[in-house]
Amino acid sequence: MSSPRDSGQGVVRPVAVVGPTATGKSDLAIELALALGGEVVNADAMQLYRGMDIGTAKVPPDERRGVPHHLLDVLDVTETASVAAYQRDARACIERLLADGTVPVICGGSGLYVQAIVDDLRFPGTDPEVRARLAREAAEIGAEAMHARLAEQDPDAAVAILPSNTRRIVRALEVITITGRPFSATMPERGAPRYDTVFVGLDRDVAELDQRVDVRVERMFEVGLVDEVRTLIGQGLRDGTTAPRALGYQQVLAALDGEGDFAAAAADTARATRRFVRRQRSWFRRDTRITWFDAAEPGVLTSVVAHVT
Repeated sequence: MSSPRDSGQGVVRPVAVVGPTATGKSDLAIELALALGGEVVNADAMQLYRGMDIGTAKVPPDERRGVPHHLLDVLDVTETASVAAYQRDARACIERLLADGTVPVICGGSGLYVQAIVDDLRFPGTDPEVRARLAREAAEIGAEAMHARLAEQDPDAAVAILPSNTRRIVRALEVITITGRPFSATMPERGAPRYDTVFVGLDRDVAELDQRVDVRVERMFEVGLVDEVRTLIGQGLRDGTTAPRALGYQQVLAALDGEGDFAAAAADTARATRRFVRRQRSWFRRDTRITWFDAAEPGVLTSVVAHVT
C-alpha cells in the first residue's frame, strides 16, 4: 500500500472526481489538474476504447489544455474491458505520478473502476464451466431476464450493473454461484482505502441533469455518432463483448440493423442514460468519504480547490 508523498509543497495524494454522467466532471478534473500540478487518470470504462470518442463524451486532445490524460484509448473495440486489468494499469500509473510528486486526478463515473483503484479490491476466481452455462442462458433468455435474476439474488450488484451488460451480469451470477455469497459482498468495505484519496462528488439538480443529458445526446447525434459507429464496425465493433454495449453505441447498432430510425435511437439513448445517471447517483451516494458539490453553483472550482488543498 502506498503512502502519500511530500513533494516539498505539501503532501501529494490522489483526488477522485466522481458522480453521475453529464455533471461536468471532465472539465473540473482538468481545472483541478491545472490548479494542483496534476494529471488526469481516466476512470470511465468506455473511454478506455480507441475511436469511441463522441458517444463517451471524451474530451478532445486540443481541449485538454495541455494536461496529460492517462488510460484513454488503450483498448481496441474488439477487446474486453476488465476491471482487474484496469486496476493493475491504473495503480501502476498512480504509483508513477505519486513518485514524481504529481497529483493523480482520477475522473470518471464507473463506480467499480474508481473503487478498484482507491480501495484494496480483490477479485474472486472464475469457473469456466459455470460461466459458459450462464452465458448460454443469457443467450437464450436475454440480458434483461438475467439482470432480473441478479436483482433477486443481489440487489446491490444489480444497481451497479447495466441491464444490457450481459458480460458483467454473467460474471456477477458466476461469483454468486461459486461462492454462495452476493457478488457485492465479495468487494471490500469502503473503509479500507489503499490511498489517502480526497473524494469530490459532482452533481446537479435532477431535472437540470436530465435536461443536460438530453442536450448532450442530441448533440452527439448531430456531430457524428452514427458515422463514428459505422467506422468502428469496420474495426470489429460487432465482435466485441463490452464496447458494443455502451450507451449510444448499442442503440445506433440496433438502428443500423433495422430496428428503428436514428431519432428513435437518440431518444432511447437519452432514456437509458437518464436511468444510468440514477444508478450512478445511488452507487456514489453510499460512499460517505465523498464531499458533494453542486456543479451549477458559481465558484464551484474555487470551493473544490479549497477542499482538496
